[in-house]
Amino acid sequence: MKDVCVVVGASHAAAQLAPSVRKNGWEGQIVVVGEEPCLPYHRPPLSKTYLAGEKKLNNILIKPQYAYDKADVHFTLGVKVESIDRDAKTVRLDNGEDMHYQKLALATGARSRRIPLPGGNRDGVFYLRNLEDADQIRRYIGHGKRAVIIGGGYIGLEAAAALRKAGMVVTVLEAMARVLQRVTTEEISSFYRRIHTEEGVDIVVDVAVERIDGGQAVESVVCADGQTFSADVVIIGVGVQPNIELAEAAGLEVGNGIVVDEFARTSDPDIVAAGDCSWHYNPIYDRHIRLESVQNANEHANVAAATICGKLEPYRAVPWFWSDQYDLKLQIAGLSQGYDEVIIRGDTEAGRSFAVFYLLEGRLLAVDAINKPREFMLGKRIISEALDLDCSGLSDESIPLKNLINS
Repeated sequence: MKDVCVVVGASHAAAQLAPSVRKNGWEGQIVVVGEEPCLPYHRPPLSKTYLAGEKKLNNILIKPQYAYDKADVHFTLGVKVESIDRDAKTVRLDNGEDMHYQKLALATGARSRRIPLPGGNRDGVFYLRNLEDADQIRRYIGHGKRAVIIGGGYIGLEAAAALRKAGMVVTVLEAMARVLQRVTTEEISSFYRRIHTEEGVDIVVDVAVERIDGGQAVESVVCADGQTFSADVVIIGVGVQPNIELAEAAGLEVGNGIVVDEFARTSDPDIVAAGDCSWHYNPIYDRHIRLESVQNANEHANVAAATICGKLEPYRAVPWFWSDQYDLKLQIAGLSQGYDEVIIRGDTEAGRSFAVFYLLEGRLLAVDAINKPREFMLGKRIISEALDLDCSGLSDESIPLKNLINS
């Protein structure tokens, strides 16, 4: 019998990990088990171009079928892994089948965080995480129809932009004092509020949603202060949580994700984990982190694949993210938590292009670049290589950023 590598979850990480295992020299079988009936696809477009109807499934597949065929990667789709027997080295599928493995990779991703909201089960109320969610929401899109989005994070704002471009009347309800409050500075929050307002989106902050009213279908969203917003469709976007239950039930160590070492190994040396579901150590920031990003899914998957094949390559990467809204491309390099100084390069109150640098004791932690690709790329390099930066000229756009790097 050939050795078998089983990958659980047909995710971004799985789409990278499975062919990478083959590339690293695995000669046995490679099987990816996924709950959805289709090949792995890009999730970011779900709240953007796919939601707006500009792209179809074939346009957002991470890899076409022939790429997996070339790598001799097989898929078992539309089934769920119910349990892992680490002693027998098998996974039990919900169709009753037991699948044997020599090496197991967990790429189970994350799911939408649910809130116990009265009326949340009415027709027209959705969370946006997968293809089926987006397909269902698209049935409600139409010029002049009313959309209420609960949650002013990136997913909520991206969906707001897509629906507004489709001619819908869009309202965003945010419980905190500003949109994006959990992830960015007041200046960027104010900028995005300004842009969405200019585009015709109504943003309401400091508001708690109490219930969703209607008959079988949603008709309105009612807030604790009595404000009521009419709705033909409601999208709830209040964050995600990692899918760790399978690993936890199998006795693997978990925290804010499945705990892995610098080589993506779990507490079982024959099981790796990668992507959104994993909690890994990052040497740049000297702490364990869990990242929800395509970049992390891809790069972490490559490390996990090498580990499966006995090649230990520690994971050391600068986290980076992006968000597309209207004509804005936000690119984020690094993690800004713990900063003691913020320097802004450009005008946040007019126009649509600037960069925000987050520093700690003069060291660059992160950069948020809106329509500033050069600042993003250089900022990412500065963080990765721990370069010394002359911060005194950061706010001056007439000085090229590369001139501020001390050699």
